[in-house]
Amino acid sequence: MPPPAAPIATTSSRRAVYLLLAALAAAPFLLLLFFNGGASPSALCRSSPGPRRIPYPSVLWSRVPPLPGLPSSPLPDLRASHWIVFSASPHHQRHRPLAGAPGWQLLAVADEATPPGWSHPGAALLTLADQARLGFRSVEFLPARGHARKAAAYLFAVQRGARVVYDADARNAVAGNNLTRHFDVDLDQRQGGGSVLLQYSHADPNRTVVNPYVHFGQPSVWPRGLPLEKAGEVGAEEFYTMVYGGGQFIQQGLCNGLPDVDAVFYLTRKSLEMEAFDVHFDADAPKVALPQGVMAPVNSLNTMFHAPAFWGLALPVSVSPMASDVIRGYWAQRILWEIGGQLVVYPPTVHRTDNVHAHPFDEEKDIHVNVGRLINFLMEWRSTKPTLFERILDLSYAMTEEGFWWEKDLHFMAAWLQDLVAVGYRQPRLMSLEIDRPRAAIGHGDKQEFVPKKLPSVHLGVEEIGGVSTEIGNLIKWRKHFGDVVLIVHCTGPVDRTALEWRLLYGRIFRAVVILSEQGNSDLAVESSNFAHAYKYLPKVFDRFAGAEGFVFLQDHMVLNYWNLLDADKSKLWITNKVKESWSDVPLPGNNNEWFMNQGNMVKKAVDSFPVHHQANYKRSIGEDKIIHCSSEIFYIPRRYTADFSHLVKVIGNLDIHHTIGVPMVFLAMDVPSNFEPKALGKLAYRTNLPSNTTFSAIYTPEAHAVYPMKVENEIDFVNLIRVMASGDPFLLELV
Repeated sequence: MPPPAAPIATTSSRRAVYLLLAALAAAPFLLLLFFNGGASPSALCRSSPGPRRIPYPSVLWSRVPPLPGLPSSPLPDLRASHWIVFSASPHHQRHRPLAGAPGWQLLAVADEATPPGWSHPGAALLTLADQARLGFRSVEFLPARGHARKAAAYLFAVQRGARVVYDADARNAVAGNNLTRHFDVDLDQRQGGGSVLLQYSHADPNRTVVNPYVHFGQPSVWPRGLPLEKAGEVGAEEFYTMVYGGGQFIQQGLCNGLPDVDAVFYLTRKSLEMEAFDVHFDADAPKVALPQGVMAPVNSLNTMFHAPAFWGLALPVSVSPMASDVIRGYWAQRILWEIGGQLVVYPPTVHRTDNVHAHPFDEEKDIHVNVGRLINFLMEWRSTKPTLFERILDLSYAMTEEGFWWEKDLHFMAAWLQDLVAVGYRQPRLMSLEIDRPRAAIGHGDKQEFVPKKLPSVHLGVEEIGGVSTEIGNLIKWRKHFGDVVLIVHCTGPVDRTALEWRLLYGRIFRAVVILSEQGNSDLAVESSNFAHAYKYLPKVFDRFAGAEGFVFLQDHMVLNYWNLLDADKSKLWITNKVKESWSDVPLPGNNNEWFMNQGNMVKKAVDSFPVHHQANYKRSIGEDKIIHCSSEIFYIPRRYTADFSHLVKVIGNLDIHHTIGVPMVFLAMDVPSNFEPKALGKLAYRTNLPSNTTFSAIYTPEAHAVYPMKVENEIDFVNLIRVMASGDPFLLELV
């Protein structure tokens, strides 16, 4: 029987809980339908009769009774400092190549799917009966099946002297059966101790997640748990920094053969006729650390945990099976920063043969619905609790409130932490967060260069051959040019079928992609803005990205050929004043068009209220007897003009000046046309009055600065768009 639980008191929660009512984000859902022949994965929907307040567990840590390993406990003589923990899966032994390593104890944990008489060479087994006899409080919360049952084995290992736990999968073969050669097992945890490691740069404060597969030579592959909108960010690092390795308490290894990829990747990249995946990562690439403020997916298949991070071994019990370790990984990374620790990603350490069927998309539902929002939430979360375990419980409570897991996980985490205390685990000390301190400037001498290889890969079921490509060099060049520019896309089509696609396309190049639409969609981070007054919304975006170099506005029917704009001056205004189909004078005297006359009257009223120098600019350029009509599907505002733009919009106020009139009016007030950038947006492929059956290939040209109209209204349109744009950016084919 478990020992008596420590006294728990409940207090009122700090705010009302709003249970997550979410369906699968429509864009990845429909992409899957398109590529997977119409299979219909079930949607995640958490519902409740109504909001209620979740009791906050308050554990009296000093009164948790100890739980030593007793002679009557299962496997009483088993003790070790180095443990390999894995699930006793029902796979045939020939599909379980995981072998013991010298100096390591193999420990398997059974679940309901483990067949009678199961065994594995060199491994001790914790049966379901054994787990029930261990006396751990958290065991009662574990599901009957799944990797989450490994929690019992983790606690068993900690109780029996563990200093390092390797979280493993029986289907993985460790290269050379030598974990010590692949990972840093013996850390020098003193301040400034350990070897010096390469580290991702923290220069971009808006980057919160990276795809480490790019660093190791596979830019077209993404790990399970990476937000799908980030899959298109395939550019290599401009530079790295360096860090001491003594705090790498979680070490994530990569897997050759069948890497840890999600169902979207697997089902869209493998044809029925294709042989098994055999993807290889660059074994010579240096391991790479992640600074505070930057995360990456972490799995439970090939991951080393050092004692200061043992609290992070617990796998959530209430989420879908393939999401459990991903959510754990992000949760653990955030807590890791509280003790000055960090995640380090290692070159390939294991090989897994692609001899199993892909897991259903439905098992990943909690990833694709929640992971982007989870990362943003974790970046903002702070706690003032005085000890590590109290902060872990605080975060677990907040994640329950936000709907990232169920209340069962809150109680499981409270029990798990008590179990750690009971088996004698000592909490690491808290340290101040680096992300809350001013970041030191990265000097030239602090920058380290590493150019990843581009190894053979797979895309759309076709093997990719060849070595390092100039395509990555182009991406780096484009990203460097536009990497501090924010793109604002206004969608006229259905955002549930296009928002993700625009982020995939342009997110590789720009600092951020902000999506606006007539109908907002919080699940897809689409903001509500009427196109008739879209320009009035822009100051909100300027304020959010105050340090950005500039802002491009783009209506979704206009496609931007970013590779043709590298010579344009980003300190000047860009607009289509040289394109007669887009920009035209509208005389007012004798004009019988009531709409234009009303717009003209409001323009005059607005201009008369502008500051004197803005009035002078406008009247010198256009006079008072006409206005400018500009389709305004595309324009660029550099940072030095954003304050003027925002002020003029404020002066316009509630005047009903349309976007197509207001944008050119404000531009002409900010500066005279002779100062507009002549190298930008002058070469537009701007077509009008086209037949309804005109194809993208008939409209598109890669030589133009931008092309109009390219109406993308669904995933098939997006795939067709990518195929024609690939004539200018061949690497786009990696997206489809």
